[in-house]
Amino acid sequence: MGKCPRCTKEVYHAEKIPAAGADWHKACLKCEKCKKGLQPGSFSAHDGMPYCNQPCYNALFGPDGCGRGGQKHKY
Repeated sequence: MGKCPRCTKEVYHAEKIPAAGADWHKACLKCEKCKKGLQPGSFSAHDGMPYCNQPCYNALFGPDGCGRGGQKHKY
């Protein structure tokens, strides 16, 4: 048994959701930024933590420019 990366409690076999290289409780598998609940395969991970694809992951880690990747440009 491993520990959930979010709550650090034991994750038992019957309740585990494998995602982002770790075992999670269903209630703990949320976007690191907006806290929206996620389903396996419907998100992206960065440094072992899950992020919803739109808008959080793209806004934080997407390509630079046009309001993506932390860079805001005016044209």
